[in-house]
Amino acid sequence: MEGKMSWTVADAVDYKGFPADRSKTGGWMPASLVLGIEICERLSTMGIAVNLVTYLGGTMHVPSAESANIVTDFMGTSFLLCLLGGFLADSFLGRFKTIAIFAFLQMLGTAALAITTKLPQLQPPPCHPTTTCKRANELQMGILYASLYIIAFGTGGLKSSVSGFGTDQFDEKNENEKAKMAYFFNRFFFFISIGTLTAVTVLVYIQDEVNRSLAYGICSVSMLVAVLVFLSGRKKYRYKKSSGSPIVFILQVIFAAIRKRKMEVPSNIGLLFEDSAEGSKIHHTDHFSLLDKAAIVTKEDAETISSYGPNPWKLCSVTRVEEVKMMTGLIPIWATTIIFWTVYAQMITFSVEQASTMERSLGNFQIPAGSLTVFFVAAILITLGVYDRLVMPFWKKWKGKPGFTNLQRIAIGLALSTTGMAAAALVELKRLSVAKSVGRTTTTLPITVFLLIPQFFLVGSGEAFIYTGQLDFFITQSPKGMKTMSTGLFLTTLSLGFFLSSLLVSIVKKVTVPNGGHGWLADNINYGRLDCFYWLLAALSLVNFGLYLVCAVWYRPREHKATVEMGSVGKGSFDEENGTG
Repeated sequence: MEGKMSWTVADAVDYKGFPADRSKTGGWMPASLVLGIEICERLSTMGIAVNLVTYLGGTMHVPSAESANIVTDFMGTSFLLCLLGGFLADSFLGRFKTIAIFAFLQMLGTAALAITTKLPQLQPPPCHPTTTCKRANELQMGILYASLYIIAFGTGGLKSSVSGFGTDQFDEKNENEKAKMAYFFNRFFFFISIGTLTAVTVLVYIQDEVNRSLAYGICSVSMLVAVLVFLSGRKKYRYKKSSGSPIVFILQVIFAAIRKRKMEVPSNIGLLFEDSAEGSKIHHTDHFSLLDKAAIVTKEDAETISSYGPNPWKLCSVTRVEEVKMMTGLIPIWATTIIFWTVYAQMITFSVEQASTMERSLGNFQIPAGSLTVFFVAAILITLGVYDRLVMPFWKKWKGKPGFTNLQRIAIGLALSTTGMAAAALVELKRLSVAKSVGRTTTTLPITVFLLIPQFFLVGSGEAFIYTGQLDFFITQSPKGMKTMSTGLFLTTLSLGFFLSSLLVSIVKKVTVPNGGHGWLADNINYGRLDCFYWLLAALSLVNFGLYLVCAVWYRPREHKATVEMGSVGKGSFDEENGTG
């Protein structure tokens, strides 16, 4: 009997609901089937996002500022829907069904986008030199929006579950499987990079030089194949039962505390309710003491406990309250990292528009404007490599620590993004001076597109620091039972960053347009002052950086067992969603 039990995984079941047999389920092969889903998600999302502004402006004749907002709203919605996907996975569907359903939705969305960009009836007539360009009508834009937001819905569901389901295939309590998991982590991050690089190079080239509809069709077919491959492993996967949605647990503490808002917290903390197992208890802390009221035991609570057990909407344990306190303590750091993703949004919108007006020839080859983001991706990979191979060993010898702390990495990322915006403003000032000297109507300005590399590289390097710093921070400083929630909290910084970009563009567009003038964000950027918009973002980033430093000094970190270093960012994303770390 003992031998048989050693072949089962304690916290996992097979597709029939029986304890998972280690020899027949899980491991590297089933986990590898998840990689196809992740590659295709990156291929579709990034392939669309980095080059959508050129389609909106060139084919649909949408003004540049509005085009930028359409892209940032699309990306913001994609990340925001991760919360919905996580809630559905935790509360109802489980990760396997969530991945299958939302991957299929993304496939349908990219297929619809391929059709939308193919049919002439869904596009306005081409521009002619002698006539004014006719903008796409409401029906044409409505169909385009529908396609994009089906994709966003699919992306949100996938991002909430795909990496976590990969870790479900390994048992961390088994040393052999733990070693295999490390290999899987590395391959996962590698495949994310491959998907992104393929999107910003091959896919963007096909869109611009061959056929845009064909490129989106390739994404759709690829996702269909990935879904079928993913479903083929149904009998080989390990499935882990959900313990419920962290969002519900947080609401229970808040509601219970509000119900007892007029009561006094007893001076003897031992009188507060606690029913958690000894090994999972979290000790009481004094901060955010208003939430402690959720653990006050009233006479009604005592009667309910003796008869039916505690009602979690009226009485919560000290451990549950402390978990919510931990999540609340993350909010200041969370809020001061949003601005970075507003800066990031400019790299896939206005920076691509800048590139489209500049000289992009490399010999006889014309570099697609959207492909300039390859320097952004390259900066991320170079920074990760340099940090892993040079900075970490040096820091360990000098300071005796394995690298920068998560808060230090976030600070470096914010500083680099601020510098990147300043560099972008200086380059744009040079580009505008050239446009003024040769004529603002000139299609291709005699200025090399490679001047944009510094802004791509600085912001890309900043992402390498801030992404890993945020990931480490939200993993290690959130309670074990709310790792999925911490994933959602992290991803909402991306979402809100994109939405903030849309808001700023709308405000600047409205405030800076004089009577009959163009304003900072003109329909044709050669007539605008994009450099002023970049300086505004640099100033906001600098102010935000100061606020972040105050919040970082104020924050009191919790003790934790492990950190996620930049060289193991793929591992961190899994540990986070699987409730480890």
